Formats: sequence, C-alpha cells, structure tokens
Amino acid sequence: MKKAVLYVGFYKDNKIFDLNDAFANRDNCLYHYSLLREKLATRDFALATQDINNVNEAQFVIYNEMPVFRDKSVLLKQNSFLIILESGLIRPDNWVKENHKYFKKIFTWNDQWVDGTRYLKYCWPNKIPANLDFDLNEKNKLCTLIAGNKTMRHPLELYTERINAIRWFERYHPEEFDLYGMGWDKYVFKGRIINRLNKIKPLTRLLAKKYPSYKGTVETKAEILKDYKFAICYENAKEIPGYITEKIFDCFFAGCVPVYWGAPNVTDFIPASTFIDKRNFKSYEELYKYIKTMSTAEYHGYLAAIEKFVKSDAMHLFSAENFAETITAEIIASLTLKV
Repeated sequence: MKKAVLYVGFYKDNKIFDLNDAFANRDNCLYHYSLLREKLATRDFALATQDINNVNEAQFVIYNEMPVFRDKSVLLKQNSFLIILESGLIRPDNWVKENHKYFKKIFTWNDQWVDGTRYLKYCWPNKIPANLDFDLNEKNKLCTLIAGNKTMRHPLELYTERINAIRWFERYHPEEFDLYGMGWDKYVFKGRIINRLNKIKPLTRLLAKKYPSYKGTVETKAEILKDYKFAICYENAKEIPGYITEKIFDCFFAGCVPVYWGAPNVTDFIPASTFIDKRNFKSYEELYKYIKTMSTAEYHGYLAAIEKFVKSDAMHLFSAENFAETITAEIIASLTLKV
C-alpha cells in the first residue's frame, strides 16, 4: 500500500485511530478519523500519523489544523491538504487565507468560504447511533450544562454566556440545574513562570471560584444527558456561519432537548423544531418559564422531531461516514497519481 500521513498535534503514534482508548475516544470523538483511515485503505493508501509514516515518503499529507512550524514552504513539496476544525477564536492561524496557498484543498465547515473547488464543505462528523433510546422515565431532572471551564476575550465568545446561565440557575433555581465538566473546581495560573503553580493541586482548588451546581466530570456525556429534559448547549462562539459542532448532537442522541446558541444559520441544516433557540428569549427568567411549564405533549413533540431528523437523509451530512467519504473522494480526485 502507498503511504499517506495524517499530521496531528496530539494523539501521535496512531493513537488518533484507536477507538479502544476510552479517554482519547470519549463520546466517539475519534470515530471519523478511524473511518477515514479505513476508507483510504480501500484505495490502497495506508494512513498513519507523521511519526509512523515519514512525511517525505508519503504520497500525500493531511494536516489536522494549520501546522505551526515556521517554514511552511515545505508544504509545497508535498501533496498537502488541510482540515480546519477549530474556529478563529481558538486557532486564528487556521483562518489566515495567506496560509492556505500551500494546500491543494481546504476542508472547512465555514459556509462563507466554501466554493466547491478549493474550499470544500464538511459538517462536523458524528457517530450516529443505530438506535435512539428516549426513556422518559429516566428524565427526573430539568436542566444541565456539560462543558469545560474556559475563558477568552473575544466579541464572539460564548464562554461568558455559559457562566451567565450557570450563575442565574444557581441563584434562582439551584435545585433544578446541575453543572458538569472539567476545570470548574480549579484555578488556572497563566504566564510562563507563574503557570508552574498549576501543579500544586490543593492550591488550584483553594483559589477556584465556587460553583454550587458543580457535580464533577463525566466519562461520557450520554450517561448524564439522558437523565435531563433540557441542556444548555452553546457553541464556543456565536455568529459564525456553519460552526455547528458535536454539542447539539450529543443532546439529540441522548434524547435531551438542547437550548442552543451558536451558528446563525443553524436552521439551514437542522430543523428549528428539534431545539430551543436561546436567541428567542430576552432573559433566563423567560427561558426558565418556557421549559418549566412546557406540556408533556410539547416536549414529546421536540423528541419526535429529533428522532425524525436523526433518522433522515439530512443527518448524513453530519455523519462520520460523510466526512470520510468527502475527504477521500476529493483527495483521490485531485491527485495526479494513478490509483
């Protein structure tokens, strides 16, 4: 088989393809990479990370996010392709168009850039469950939020809004809201010198802000979401067309109705009947009254709409299979190799 490389910044040694690693593959987040590898194997390409397959010996290299090395001219010596995952808030270098000149194709969810030629559309890939289990008997809790504790200064960030939601529920309806995720019980020291203090765990816990609703970390989101009727489901950023990540689908697959805020064009891809749009509510008091007084029939209507959508052809756009098929087809088509 011919060699190909998936150039990654994490999970080297082919760990990015290891679905048996419970921590790395939590919530099936690596499934689409494994499928991509399988799909390319059917075209006689052995895909491996850069420490397994030598980049200089590979027929092509797929970069998972913009590579950070300084001399990017080396990319011109390869058949180079780029998959953009993170938004400009997290990886601003992803979105510098000058950087893209080194790649034959750029795969992105950004609807503003997709042209069908060099900038090719993919939707955030998910492992779609074969069966949906919406057991209403398990839903004895009203609302939750599952996310890591992060902060950022940016006009589009939604980290602050997550905290606003948490604090509102803790103040007015603490008995009906639970918080889960990493980092809510730790203080993070920033700076090259002072960040060494992060190794002193008792100190980071002592200085951490207190969140009474915090229940700890989770092994999988599904095991928590299935117990709740609703989940605060905000993307990391708002008003970025096409930026629809796994968060809303985690809720769908667990039979939990998401309160969503993120991509402005979300209803171009996902029916409005499947989620509660936070933008439609002027305050958390108004949102709370809506979900608290929702009739059983209306709630069942949301779940029915979710099930219909997840089982429809439209869901295929957000499948791991579509991700693997799209990237494989476009790379093969662009190569001058005889395959």
